[in-house]
Amino acid sequence: MNNQAAFAQALLDPDLPCPSGLCTWNGSDPARRFAVYRNNVVVSLIDALADTYPVVHALVGEEFFRAMARVFALGHPPRSRIMAYYGGEFADFVAAFTPATSVPYLADVARLEMARVRAYHAADADPVPHHALLAALDAPQQLATLRLALHPSVQVITSAFAVLSIWAAHQNAQCVPPVDPDVAQTALVYRTALTVDSLLLAKGAATYVRSLQNGQNLLEAADTAVQADAAFDLTHTLALLLRLQLITPSATA
Repeated sequence: MNNQAAFAQALLDPDLPCPSGLCTWNGSDPARRFAVYRNNVVVSLIDALADTYPVVHALVGEEFFRAMARVFALGHPPRSRIMAYYGGEFADFVAAFTPATSVPYLADVARLEMARVRAYHAADADPVPHHALLAALDAPQQLATLRLALHPSVQVITSAFAVLSIWAAHQNAQCVPPVDPDVAQTALVYRTALTVDSLLLAKGAATYVRSLQNGQNLLEAADTAVQADAAFDLTHTLALLLRLQLITPSATA
């Protein structure tokens, strides 16, 4: 292991000693200086998680969140210099974190919050002009092969809990309305210009969006959606995606 790797490993492992070979300009104890730096690094990672997951933070409180985030940070060093994406595995960690099992919806709230971060930083894409899509839909010979591309920010979060209502209830710090957490919800997360938004999706519509993202053409995705939800309404779902400007010009036949 080279000196740089040993230094990085010791930063996030409090059981490791100060790396050998360190010296200070003023003759102070390198081990004490390294301990301060190690603590600052961990605190900065915890603060980054708190910024990304404010509702998770609010749900469990300051002390619990920082203790949980510390355990995560020590086992999950950043893989990118872009700290906005740090904590992408946090939801899976929360789901397996035994002390958090008393809040069963916590991991899904974390998934929703990370989805919003990813939506904000997703690539830009202009919406397809309505007349262009309508022209494609009016060509019967193309319907069987037409593929709809969605805005890069689009994500679907499915939960056995009222994940979107829980998140929304915490957007007003002055008043958190009561929410029944045991109502399953599926959220569509997307960005319009610089604004990230979320809304509830029916099961069929969620399946349709995922199927489009998986490369199915318009009719294949509709068939998959109907199998998941007999009440699926293709016209309503397409109208919603058009209204939200989430269909991009890369739609192909």
